[in-house]
Amino acid sequence: MFGKEKDPAKLAHGDAVDQSPTEIAGDNSYHPGNGHVEYDELHVICPPHTTERRIVTRIDFRLMPFVTLLYLLAYLDRINIANAKVFSLVDDLALDGVKYNTALTMFFIPYVFFEIPSNIMLKKFSPKIWLPGCMLGFGIVSICQGLVQNYAGLLVTRFFLGLFETGMLPGCFYLLGMWYKRSEAQKRYSLFFSSTSLAGAFGGLLASAIGKMDGMRGFHGWRWIFILEGCLTIVIAVIFFFTFPSFPEQAAWLNEDERAYVKTRLQADQGRNAAERHVGFRDVLSVMKDPRVWLGGLMYFGLIIPAYGYAFFAPTIIQTYHYSAIQTQLHSVPPWAVAFGFSFLIAAISDWAKHRFLFTIMPLFLSIAGFSILLHEHSDINLMYGALFLVVMGTYGAMPIIICWFNMNLGGHHRRSIGTAWQIGFGNIGGIISTYAFISTDAPHFTKGYSLCLAFTSLSGLASIAYFVSNIIENKRRAKSVTNVGLSEYEKTELGDLNPEYRYMY
Repeated sequence: MFGKEKDPAKLAHGDAVDQSPTEIAGDNSYHPGNGHVEYDELHVICPPHTTERRIVTRIDFRLMPFVTLLYLLAYLDRINIANAKVFSLVDDLALDGVKYNTALTMFFIPYVFFEIPSNIMLKKFSPKIWLPGCMLGFGIVSICQGLVQNYAGLLVTRFFLGLFETGMLPGCFYLLGMWYKRSEAQKRYSLFFSSTSLAGAFGGLLASAIGKMDGMRGFHGWRWIFILEGCLTIVIAVIFFFTFPSFPEQAAWLNEDERAYVKTRLQADQGRNAAERHVGFRDVLSVMKDPRVWLGGLMYFGLIIPAYGYAFFAPTIIQTYHYSAIQTQLHSVPPWAVAFGFSFLIAAISDWAKHRFLFTIMPLFLSIAGFSILLHEHSDINLMYGALFLVVMGTYGAMPIIICWFNMNLGGHHRRSIGTAWQIGFGNIGGIISTYAFISTDAPHFTKGYSLCLAFTSLSGLASIAYFVSNIIENKRRAKSVTNVGLSEYEKTELGDLNPEYRYMY
């Protein structure tokens, strides 16, 4: 089951279609110089002057640093309010009661509803325009957040921050899916998503340094956190307008033959490319009729609550361990750093094994163990701090596996663009719940918050089991049914995962 390629006869046992172009090809014919790669009956021939591995390596260098840095800054600007709270944000803006929690909620209102429209706009304007444009927007809003004078101003800036950030995660995942085959995806998805862990670690280090600027130019330290990190985002966004990657057919750094090859190997693996396929309302309805799409949303929804619960409240929780403001920021760094290494490790093993389910469940057990310790231990600070490592490792280790597993099982451009945006949008409803999980009056034990996170992590595990079982059942059903319905190989590929010969990865 693990580590080896399976032949087509064994696909019913859960392996995704994962043949190299040379294995797919039925002959060695190649016509250089005309930007054309054979696609008839899925013949895919790599240009003779290069290899598939070299092309994929070039894609890595041209794509991964950009999307990773983009999402790192997006996540940093999103959660740096947690670091600001440790300083004098609450006192300066008179955030008594649940006002701080309500400000966090404002971010998710546009973030939930504009995921699918944002992916449609990304296709219309291209990633190299849409994503840096949104990045410029949330960088400006972050600076404005550092200049607000009252609670109302904070609410407005959090709303617009969510509006501009709404397309970052589904847009980047969608873009990655348009470059990599399913068997290549998990390491890249996890490297990209691990930017959230880096943002948490980086944010803690920055906050500990920026906090020492308290009083400079008449601004308290929390204002400098928003202003300086917003300025950094704007500078990078301007650079990205000239350097950010787009879809394969628009890649100027590939020659005609290489662009055609990249495009065609993706067609052979998952369906027609992004620029050729219009997405309409009928496509949305079609995708939403699939029960597995709803399970994909539930898997992500269950993890969003502990993920944002930790991201928004980790400094608050750590401060109850009787650390100073600067010490609190520094102690928030190690759990994030360890989670970064852990998530990339299990992603690499998952790609090698060509399996997703076990590498989803194992991190979830870590998270459940961590929350269980936090619920029952209230005196041993070292044990409670260690439990935070389990929580962040498990939560942020499972999330990229879940997204990649679901996303790469959606064959074809339209199903993937809609399904990914749906999963992220629906899942982030959990973000609203997470903002009220940890109320200041519940300190220092936060029993309600830990219980809520434990329950929804378990829900994610149950949804993952259901998704796993549904994939097995559907693969077996297709294996027993008549698949020769007179479709050409191109038509089968165009159907994506609705193709009767398609097999879901689990």
